[in-house]
Amino acid sequence: MARARRFDWNNLALRIVSGAILAPAALAIAWYGGGPLLVLIAVAVSLLSTEWAMMAARAAVARVAVTMTAAVLGVVFLTYAGQLWAAGAMIVFGAFAAAAASRGVTERRADAAYGVLYVAPACMAIIWLRYGTPALHGPPWQGNGWTVMLLATTWAADICAFAVGNALKGPKLWPRYSPNKTWSGFFGGLLGAAAASVGVAALLMHLSLAGAGLIGLTGGLATMMGDLWESMLKRRFGVKDSGDLIPGHGGLLDRVDGLMFATLVFAAARLIVHFGWAH
Repeated sequence: MARARRFDWNNLALRIVSGAILAPAALAIAWYGGGPLLVLIAVAVSLLSTEWAMMAARAAVARVAVTMTAAVLGVVFLTYAGQLWAAGAMIVFGAFAAAAASRGVTERRADAAYGVLYVAPACMAIIWLRYGTPALHGPPWQGNGWTVMLLATTWAADICAFAVGNALKGPKLWPRYSPNKTWSGFFGGLLGAAAASVGVAALLMHLSLAGAGLIGLTGGLATMMGDLWESMLKRRFGVKDSGDLIPGHGGLLDRVDGLMFATLVFAAARLIVHFGWAH
């Protein structure tokens, strides 16, 4: 009989150390906003673009990474300037440009193009979530609260899913693509996400706790869907991790895969809450 998989204390310790270093800095920058946040996002975009190019276009890493970085940064700064339609057009243009950058050296030009479609909408959503638009009025700290709630929810979903899944084990969630994930971890992640969302809302937001819990559950579900989606992508490209930047987590894409999905959910939730409140 196969031995039961033991709790991965070493990996958990690495995650705790990494999180203790990175989380406070990320929260402080997200709260402050302005230039530091834009610089952080620009650095993240360049790293994500490089990791994606190394997975999807190995014979044209430099060209695809540079093209993808330029396109996604264009989306970021257009969104920051309030030019949402132009930012959307830049996403489409950037996808074609990334495909063109890989022409002649890879048969998977669509993979290079998909990198822009994968990363850029999440960057657009998080800039909009933090800053809103001139038409989206509210308390001056509203964007700060939404951004902190997004980060806390995704981190709680990831940590609780990992801890509960390792502790309780049980049936696998989707063994074909992610053999270590379990249903116990899935439900643990959902509960952790909801609790984190309610906690942040109670401290910082003008939201009902029931509404915050629903947003947290939905954001937690999106976080785990993003994690599973990246597992499928890594299986397609034949890699275990997107990189080795962060101890205990792999590459930056391994760390923010769930965040990219959850950001879209939180941006939609803020829009729904705004119009429900306004009308």
